Amino acid sequence: MELLPDQKRQTVRQCLENRSKGICTYRIGFIDNFISKPDSMTLVQLAYLIALDTHRQLTLAAEKSHISQPALTVQLQKLEEELGVKLFDRSKQPVVPTEIGQIVIAQARVILQESQRITDIVQTYKQDVSGELRVGIIPTLAPYLLPLFLAQFLRNFPLVTLRVRELPTDTLAQLLKAGQLDAGIAVAPLADDRLYEHRLFYEEFVVYVAANDHHHDKQFVLAEDIEPDQLWLLEEGHCMRSQIMNLCELRRQHLDGQQFYYEAGSIEGLKKMVDRHGGMTVLPELATLDMPPLQQAQLRRFARPVPVREISLITHRHYVKQPLIDALKAEILRAVPSQMQRPGLVVVVGVDL
Repeated sequence: MELLPDQKRQTVRQCLENRSKGICTYRIGFIDNFISKPDSMTLVQLAYLIALDTHRQLTLAAEKSHISQPALTVQLQKLEEELGVKLFDRSKQPVVPTEIGQIVIAQARVILQESQRITDIVQTYKQDVSGELRVGIIPTLAPYLLPLFLAQFLRNFPLVTLRVRELPTDTLAQLLKAGQLDAGIAVAPLADDRLYEHRLFYEEFVVYVAANDHHHDKQFVLAEDIEPDQLWLLEEGHCMRSQIMNLCELRRQHLDGQQFYYEAGSIEGLKKMVDRHGGMTVLPELATLDMPPLQQAQLRRFARPVPVREISLITHRHYVKQPLIDALKAEILRAVPSQMQRPGLVVVVGVDL
């Protein structure tokens, strides 16, 4: 039965609201056409469709797809003709998907991800770990976690090409959902039903105090001991910043009479500010493992329950490349100290995204 125009628009809106689930269950005319003509589209056409959605420029999408722009345009036009709908508004620069185009693109991503599972099945059967793995990792983890497992991973899996990018959590999550990353290493939970979190370990927070600070004489520190005007924090955009603010129940505030305001871009910057200008900062445990003895002496642990952040390997719900992801997870767990893999008496500090 043919839907009236208003009904079609309502159906499109319902599909848009539900596309986060990875599939649209509503059937409009073009879906019926595909059921009756199963050979009317190809995986290659869907890959080109996703490339244009990702890059929003025909020239760049063609370059990334390793074909000419005219060839890509022809394939997308054929797909639109088969569907009987326009998938992109090419009158705008950069190009943008139409309403129905957003639904088709969301379903195309699921189809291509599911098609990749065939390769996964064969690789698992053959115990073959090979191919490319694109991984995002947050900046407060990268310099401390990567050196622990990277060399051994590359030795154990010489047929794997590992591409790693340092990314803030929100960007990492978006790229995972867009299919531009295979996995991410970040602080959980992200509270996103489109992503799956494989828990890795718990990283304890510790306080790093200046040698002349009055907290230096304490064996343990309480969250309420943290003085906002003496605390060095990372700049906006780092999830660890909001975790520390949640932990210490701090809020953005301008302190009367404060002459100097500084927000560091890295954990190493925080440590240097404490060493040179006094005060304190809060560090994740992995950042303390290679500290020289003099700096180790400036660390103070929190009283129980100890605050920690939960580190997880994040994938899309419909993730592929399972043999590679399983191998990555196993190598990380082998490299991380065993006591960090047991929760113990801790409190997990949340993050505001």
